[in-house]
Amino acid sequence: MPRAAVYDIAEASDPKKALLDAIAPALPKIPHIFSARILVGLYIRPSKTKGGVYVTDKEKKEDIYQGAVGVVLKKGPLVFKDERFEGQDVNIGDWVAFIPGDGRRIQLNGVDCRIIEDTMIQAIVSDPEIVTHRQ
Repeated sequence: MPRAAVYDIAEASDPKKALLDAIAPALPKIPHIFSARILVGLYIRPSKTKGGVYVTDKEKKEDIYQGAVGVVLKKGPLVFKDERFEGQDVNIGDWVAFIPGDGRRIQLNGVDCRIIEDTMIQAIVSDPEIVTHRQ
């Protein structure tokens, strides 16, 4: 998928659906995520946020490397199975927040993703735009 298509996902009225649709052909080719790891499709901000803030192409490109929110695509069999996670879990399709450097960057069909340990997931969020790392 060309980089322009990645930005098209960001501009979609439903970025989760657009991201899932773009990655869907690749997911059957990844039958297993091992251990306590989670495959997350990375959220890229649109050109104009819901709050009216304009996002430059340079900032969007930075989201590829410093993005802190993604949608859960697949998870390993041991995700949140340790007793210290009592009652905690994530579901496929949840938006989750994480520290950008905590995940291994990969691309599926040209869409940026991360493979993240369950312990590195910080929160489930209802709206990916609420998580920012601007100063």
